[in-house]
Amino acid sequence: MTTHFPFQRLQAELASLIAHTPGGQRLPSEPDLARQMGVSRATLREAMRSFETQGLIRRRQGAGTFVVGQVPVMDSGLELLESLDTLAQRQNLEVTVSDLHVERLYADQEIATALGIPMASRVTRVRRVVRTEGRPVAYLVDTLPEEVFRPDDLPASFHGSVLDYLIHRGEAMNVARANISAIGASAEVAKSLEIQRGDVLLHFNSQVYDKSGKVLTYTFSYFIPGYFHFHVVRRVGSL
Repeated sequence: MTTHFPFQRLQAELASLIAHTPGGQRLPSEPDLARQMGVSRATLREAMRSFETQGLIRRRQGAGTFVVGQVPVMDSGLELLESLDTLAQRQNLEVTVSDLHVERLYADQEIATALGIPMASRVTRVRRVVRTEGRPVAYLVDTLPEEVFRPDDLPASFHGSVLDYLIHRGEAMNVARANISAIGASAEVAKSLEIQRGDVLLHFNSQVYDKSGKVLTYTFSYFIPGYFHFHVVRRVGSL
């Protein structure tokens, strides 16, 4: 137990520093903070990672580490697929979309397999960043067969949810399947979310099916931990 005490003390000191630093203010640089705490930069980064996953601090490439302060948390059960727009509205949170990119692609092997379409079929990809209170909290990438969604279909009033658009259009969506994991942010995702490459994210890899079993959309969703609370309600099985 004693071997863990210095690290626990470091986390306690960092917690106190973060708690007494106003939201939006930058913390001392890593070299200065490591010297102040009497630890190596590697140990400091390890200790700070837990505060990043809670959404209390955020590292910005080339700018430093900033205190976020109190953050709004989106709470959702995983039994029902809902858009972030719907979650935010129910919790009286304001979300915005930035870095919207809509492009036509030809399906590679991965996309063709996921969508159940021939290789080189034309597909539409929609990428965007979701923000709460101006902070990027999620990076979403939807890929759909062009027969389901064309770039020209995107309405001027689009608020970021392909799911809501398909529902309002009357698509007969039936079920969704998602694989959930924790991954390190790639360079592209880290840049979009204004975090460091390798920072831990919640990752949903999902497909939405219509009533005939056809895949309507293949989606990658990346969430910054600390801004989201996902839970599952399960029945207790009998022996």
